Amino acid sequence: MQELHDAPLAPLTTFRLGGPATRLVTATTDDEVIAVVREADDSGTPLLVIGGGSNLVIGDKGFDGTALVVATRGFALDGTRLELAAGEVWTDAVARTVEAGLAGIECLAGIPGSAGATPIQNVGAYGQEVSATITEVVAYDRRTRQTVTLGNEECAFSYRHSRFKSDPERYVVLRVRFGLEDAGGLSGPVKYAETARVLGVAPGERVPLATARETVLKLRAGKGMVLDPEDHDTWSAGSFFTNPILTDEDFTVFRARVRERLGDGVEPPAYPAGEGRTKTSAAWLIDKAGFTKGYGRGPARISTKHTLALTNRGEATTEDLLALAREVVAGVRETFGITLVNEPVTVGVSL
Repeated sequence: MQELHDAPLAPLTTFRLGGPATRLVTATTDDEVIAVVREADDSGTPLLVIGGGSNLVIGDKGFDGTALVVATRGFALDGTRLELAAGEVWTDAVARTVEAGLAGIECLAGIPGSAGATPIQNVGAYGQEVSATITEVVAYDRRTRQTVTLGNEECAFSYRHSRFKSDPERYVVLRVRFGLEDAGGLSGPVKYAETARVLGVAPGERVPLATARETVLKLRAGKGMVLDPEDHDTWSAGSFFTNPILTDEDFTVFRARVRERLGDGVEPPAYPAGEGRTKTSAAWLIDKAGFTKGYGRGPARISTKHTLALTNRGEATTEDLLALAREVVAGVRETFGITLVNEPVTVGVSL
């Protein structure tokens, strides 16, 4: 276990933003993780748990407390059952399941971060969400001071949300277990329209696993969503805002506002999101409110490849990023009456 003091946190995040931590500890086993958490709880020290740093916005003043980097490793495959240690690099784990001929998470290729973060956010992209394959999450419960195993239903998954996200101070994820599918080397049914179009198949069809993964990686790279140290469009947290989910009544009001602002022939994106609810596109809202690709005058700007990603062009501060985010939120609210919600976790700051 490594310990540093007054240690910079910016290099541990994909934004490359944020001030130092009073104390930075890197744990490589579950026991070390639990020991650090218990020590912080016993002493009343604020604790920040860091995985891959791909969903963190840390304030310029840093973190006055213990920052814990979960660097545990473990990839165990038993038939179609997979167990990942929380510190496993997610995109590497996806690649290994594809190599093993197992379907279920192949369209989540290229997503930065660690395996332990995936259930917290219910990570999803290109028609797949981890909640569809997660069977159990092993976590340390800071309230009971015990290691617990939570089944899928106990995790209370919903769109980019979970029990872990709703109660962020309670659980520290240690291991994640998945139930994958052996479809004879084929992917799960292709659900996302863009993926199906690029693959040249109808939605619901299957393709070779490697083809599905490679296609998703190319699509993500084209949007600046695959990490590249030389490409500032990838110095981001991926999608900065979640797609709004509206009640039928709210969607009717929104639709009328769209026609008022953009013309009678314009229809906003609409996707079923459960009974009486419709999901629309945050990227569409941002673009139509006037915040197009590359928007911004300072060192923090909207990606030149995707309107949903806010980026650090190399010299930004966290305050630069937040100023841009607030401008986008205010503009979308004024134009369409919808308040966007940030997807990354903020530390020491807020929108």
